[in-house]
Amino acid sequence: MKATQMLHNLGQSIWLDNITRDLLDSGTLKRYIDELAVTGLTSNPTIFDHAITHSKSYDAEIGRLVTAGLSGEALFFELAIQDLTRAADLFAPIHKRTATVDGFVSLEVSPLLAYDTKATVASATALHKKANRPNLFIKIPGTKEGVPAIEEAIFAGVAVNVTLLFTRDHYVAAADAYMRGLERRVAAGLSPDVRSVASLFISRWDKSTMDKVPANDRDKLGIAVGQQTYAAYRDVLESDRWQRLANCGARAQRLLFASTGTKDPKASDVLYIGALAAPNTVNTMPEETLLAFGEHGHVSGVIPRDGADCEVLAEFGRVGIDVAKLGADLQADGAKSFVESWQDLLKAIEAKSTSLK
Repeated sequence: MKATQMLHNLGQSIWLDNITRDLLDSGTLKRYIDELAVTGLTSNPTIFDHAITHSKSYDAEIGRLVTAGLSGEALFFELAIQDLTRAADLFAPIHKRTATVDGFVSLEVSPLLAYDTKATVASATALHKKANRPNLFIKIPGTKEGVPAIEEAIFAGVAVNVTLLFTRDHYVAAADAYMRGLERRVAAGLSPDVRSVASLFISRWDKSTMDKVPANDRDKLGIAVGQQTYAAYRDVLESDRWQRLANCGARAQRLLFASTGTKDPKASDVLYIGALAAPNTVNTMPEETLLAFGEHGHVSGVIPRDGADCEVLAEFGRVGIDVAKLGADLQADGAKSFVESWQDLLKAIEAKSTSLK
């Protein structure tokens, strides 16, 4: 049995952190579903930028949309929704089979809105309506300004993938916003069955510290933060507050481990997969990580209920790493990086549009 199937049987959903038209047209995504137990996928501006820039698969459609008068963000969202609705339809049987728990795809709002609550909610609602798929998440960043947007989007009935979470506290704030949105729906006589995942970024912790800590501390911080956050996730699910919502028909906002491709060339290419195995969670993997884990991965157990060994986190403090400050910096840098990728994406679309006129 492949390690990917073992991970799936353990109860963790495997999602692909990639989407391209070539993946859809070639049947590769369908093969990953059938052979590697993939049950969902995520996207971001960097992924679409690479797909559009390095492929001619979008040229004809870009040309058609330009002729129809579209440009910039409007043109991009047309392309993205075309791809993601196709992917959502591929995952629809999984979505149905799992009682709508799994089988999701994700589309991100413009990163330019990361610090604008009102505009984020408006964009999330419009994109969700336009895509018109029950198994499509709208990605909203878990920044300070994004947290109230998460609550408002959930209250409006929009399924949300909370992105750009780096710390336990970031996750707790996202979970609180999710529950507030559901509590407001219950109070208004609406169904609390609005789905969400909370995406915790892992590998960037180790990328940012690998040259600042002793060799025996390399590549340990991301896993420790992930396991620490898993303990907080279990605390939320076992809380009286969540149990009251579950009694009204709410379903868990699952913890999702994101950015799980190994950044350290000296480390295992599946470093973060087996170490973050846990039921009722998601791991979204880059394509090369998925293939590597299917080939030589190993599942030996699950994250302990109480999460990380606190000594690992304390050790980073002793060697001069302020974990709380680093988490805040990583989130700010992540938001900035997404903006840069978004601008690169729009430039790529503009260049293609010009060349195809």
